[in-house]
Amino acid sequence: MNNITRTEKRGFLLLAIVFALSYFFAFTNMDFFEHGFIVEDGPVEYGTAVMLFCTSILSIVYLIKYHKNKSLTWKFGLVMFAILFFFAAGEEISWGQRIFDIQTGEYFMEHNRQKEMNLHNLEVGGKKLNKIIFSQLLTLVIVVYLLIVPVLYRKKKWAKNLLDKFAVPVVYWHHTIAFIVCTLLVLIIPHHRKWEVYELDFSLIFFLIFLNPFNKEIYSKS
Repeated sequence: MNNITRTEKRGFLLLAIVFALSYFFAFTNMDFFEHGFIVEDGPVEYGTAVMLFCTSILSIVYLIKYHKNKSLTWKFGLVMFAILFFFAAGEEISWGQRIFDIQTGEYFMEHNRQKEMNLHNLEVGGKKLNKIIFSQLLTLVIVVYLLIVPVLYRKKKWAKNLLDKFAVPVVYWHHTIAFIVCTLLVLIIPHHRKWEVYELDFSLIFFLIFLNPFNKEIYSKS
């Protein structure tokens, strides 16, 4: 595990603190866990949004710092990552609706399960977008990214060239192990909204992946 940087160690320590607090509140004060810890506009939700936003900013920093002599596909990849994580951060806090006291529009009042201005809680034709796109599809993408992509990158030259071409960070195995451990730990929490904690863990680990990918040379001047 000598590939773990000092910053990553601090990140994993933060993960441990999140779980320690989650377990403590969930098993000793469920009321606070639900209404003070994982509540909308609570520390877990804001923490998730902040980490997603930081990954978006990090992508922009890489783009600005290393764009010279880089291909259009490399630049395109980082722009897409910046947009993706910014969008995810905005969705997490309903684009600041409650922060700035913005009234929900008519369409979202009618089609959003929580009456908020976000896409992941929309119901279209009786189908929940959160379940189809943000749960099932996202879960599949994460599994492929964490388990299959690292093997292909290390074994197949075409995969390595493709991923590097689009500036896709490849995980170290300690990132994959962290995801698996976090998943198992979250399952123990006795509350149906325990996945809010998982989202925070998810966002933090992804930030660490972008900070220290296996193919870190893609985020350099070479």
